[in-house]
Amino acid sequence: MLPLKDKDRPIAVALLGAGCCPRCILRFCCVSLQSAYRQPHEDILFELQRFIHEKVADESHGATEEVPADSPPCKKVRLEAEQGGEVHEGGEDISVVEGKSKICVVCLGVLQDFCDKDFAKKVAEAVTSEKYEFDSLVLSVSLPAQLSVREHSAWLLIKTEVRQKGLCLGKDDVIQVKEAFKWILQSLLSQQLGVPVVSKSPLEVSVGFTHPETDGDCHFLAAACSGCFKPAKNKLSVFTRMAVAKALERISEESFRRKFTCPPWLPATKCTVQEVQCLHAPVFVAGRYNKFSRTLPQTPWVIDGERRMESSVEELITSPLIASFQAEGFNFSSSGREDVDVRTLGNGRPFAVELLNPRRARFSPAEVRKIQEAINKSSDKIRVRDLQIVTRDAVGHMKEGEEEKTKSYSALIWTHKAIEEQDLEFINDIKDLGIAQKTPLRVLHRRPLAVRQRVIHTMATRFRDDHHFYLQLRTQAGTYIKEFVHGDFGRTKPSLGDLMKTETDILELDVEVGMCWLFYSICLLPLYISSSKWPTLVPLYLAISHFLFALYVSPSHFLFALYVSPSHFLFALYVSPSHFLFALYVSPSHFLFALYVSPSHFLFALYVSPSHFLFPV
Repeated sequence: MLPLKDKDRPIAVALLGAGCCPRCILRFCCVSLQSAYRQPHEDILFELQRFIHEKVADESHGATEEVPADSPPCKKVRLEAEQGGEVHEGGEDISVVEGKSKICVVCLGVLQDFCDKDFAKKVAEAVTSEKYEFDSLVLSVSLPAQLSVREHSAWLLIKTEVRQKGLCLGKDDVIQVKEAFKWILQSLLSQQLGVPVVSKSPLEVSVGFTHPETDGDCHFLAAACSGCFKPAKNKLSVFTRMAVAKALERISEESFRRKFTCPPWLPATKCTVQEVQCLHAPVFVAGRYNKFSRTLPQTPWVIDGERRMESSVEELITSPLIASFQAEGFNFSSSGREDVDVRTLGNGRPFAVELLNPRRARFSPAEVRKIQEAINKSSDKIRVRDLQIVTRDAVGHMKEGEEEKTKSYSALIWTHKAIEEQDLEFINDIKDLGIAQKTPLRVLHRRPLAVRQRVIHTMATRFRDDHHFYLQLRTQAGTYIKEFVHGDFGRTKPSLGDLMKTETDILELDVEVGMCWLFYSICLLPLYISSSKWPTLVPLYLAISHFLFALYVSPSHFLFALYVSPSHFLFALYVSPSHFLFALYVSPSHFLFALYVSPSHFLFALYVSPSHFLFPV
């Protein structure tokens, strides 16, 4: 039994006579009961005809004797004749005798011929053939833009009918074709695949429809509302669903009726289904890499269509990842970059890989470690550590690392003039040296011409021989180190050569990447971390020694870390209490200052384990 009321009867009569399918009639009657749409098409049509006949029979009861012989047939008889139905005398029985079925003038057959088990099976077979690993999916539907025009025409038709009956019906109350289609197909598709079809899932299955016969239905809107239709680079047609909907809001009812038939004209063909497409949400893998070669670029080096190097850091890292995740493509990003002849040492440069449309997305920590080992075994030019699956937000945090205020480098310097060890002493005393750097000649082809103000915070030297020494620098991010050393033909002032009053050049350059808590926030993001799987935190354990070394070198900076992130501070206490207490011995004043800054965290550690201030899991 359909959930229809007396007020729906004139709507059903008008739309059935106009050539609408039964499910579209339910939509315009604002039926939101999903089970009503899931009934077979023939059953819904039968129920609608019986619903209409009930009223007609009531109105004609007792008046049969007064009807003249030459009077036209009643409305009910006309409707059934148009739909191919057969009416028995006295109205005692109603049956639906379908001949050649008609295409719905509104949905163009979408809710007629594509809402059964056979179509759901075809979609399920298309999804299975792609060999995705998934436990749920989301269904998306793309409909021709002209359906909006036809629906607007049908709405204007019943608007007049409803107004005559003194009723009110808003266009927003009508159930959308896409929504009704999903109500029917989602349950059928779930049965075929054995997984739930939900509103949010990494795997999206798209079903698209086209209808070339009615493509011209939208064209009159371009003249009436030209401002709504603007060409877009990624759109094949200006008549998008959004543009058409916007134009329908602006056009007047009278203008629409003059340009388009009301009700819509009857099509000869139904919609055709485009290829079912599957798309998995990207998976993000992050880690750190060291580069030990001075002949390896970070990304493929191609100039004027010619490749200069046989490989790159990007390719060495992404090739095993693409194979393991069975991805269609990738996007590689890192926190900064180095020149081809620059090594990346220290704890490694943070990087992230966005794997596009992967067939496999779930890996255990042990499987991720195997991928990391495969990357490291593939070449001795790089080494990857801390490889893990992360979220998109974590990648955003990594990119923020590019804006760190300082960078550290070590370089081998050559001088034209012979030098002695004492000639370098003044360099060690230079602090916060301001320099002006015009865009270097070597990057002028891809960077805008500008003068950038940068700061060399500290420099430390180590004498090697008469013409060589080692230089360690801590600089503002974005400083061109090579140009600072040799001057770039006077484009960087002052340069190291200017300071030493001799020609200087750089022979080797290494970037020293330190460990930052920012990236460790990424390490803690994976959901698989729990008390039973602490081995997944091995990369974090390996960095504790660096953290404690910072404590020994600079207690004040260490306490600042406590102030910024007490949880990380106490974790260091848990991992190495002996080193932690050594800090108390070395600098009790700084240690007690920690108590003053954050007594709650400090005393909690003392309460848990007085002997070592141990913070357990």
